[in-house]
Amino acid sequence: MTHVLLLRLAAPLQSWGAVSRFSRRDTHSRPTKSAVIGLCAAALGRDRTAPIDDLAELHFGVRADHPGTPVRDYHTVGAGKYPLRPRDIITDHRRAAAVSASLDAATENSFGHHELAKWYGAPKKIAADPVSGTLVSGELSRTALITERWYLADAAFVVGLQHENQGWLEEIAHALEHPKRLLWLGRKSCPPSGTLAAGILPGILAEVFTAKQLLPRPESPEPGRRPWAWIQSPAGAVGASPISDQPVSFDPERRGHTTRWESRTRITIASTATGWDHIIP
Repeated sequence: MTHVLLLRLAAPLQSWGAVSRFSRRDTHSRPTKSAVIGLCAAALGRDRTAPIDDLAELHFGVRADHPGTPVRDYHTVGAGKYPLRPRDIITDHRRAAAVSASLDAATENSFGHHELAKWYGAPKKIAADPVSGTLVSGELSRTALITERWYLADAAFVVGLQHENQGWLEEIAHALEHPKRLLWLGRKSCPPSGTLAAGILPGILAEVFTAKQLLPRPESPEPGRRPWAWIQSPAGAVGASPISDQPVSFDPERRGHTTRWESRTRITIASTATGWDHIIP
């Protein structure tokens, strides 16, 4: 008999990157399987190099109870005055000469409190001076890099992890509420709020999604609303679409994903659906 572990993923901000680069960090409209499996692996205390085959085989689904609002964060990196540090003096004699008098008169704990006018950014392109052999910085100023980071604000999702072994699901649920590592919803700046593991029910994903009411949101009740859900399907199933978020390894040296299939469907909440009486919002 199959069972489904329900996860409540809610927070002021979430970000589920699908195709992210340094200058532009996007977010998917919903949690990805790769991110959720990573969340579980972190809760269990697994190292990034550890195998994840047992987690990756979990059948995955997500119900968008409250899809949230996309938010763009205008972000700048790498400009402005930079406080002088010991390594700045060691790697560039010109900086050392410019502040030698003030350093001689300062206390031994003065680093980090001196700034050089018109010198910006950390030293870059450090190489030996061709005449003196002293290490110097080839780039004394830096232009701010503008980055674009996207989040989902005030979103709440119900994720289902389906498996035949109820004991395995109970182990994951316990770990999520007593994590061995820090947890976040897609990005380190997005810690989860309240309860994560929201119970284990018998059945398959589609049945369980129908049997649970929408996550409560008192400020904007939405009775009768039919949320969208994305449920993992067999490869090539009618109406299913491929998505490249099936994790293979989180090892930084050989991190990889492959393709899985999922079906998008509207969920009609049953009149007998149970509520969320034992969660912390």
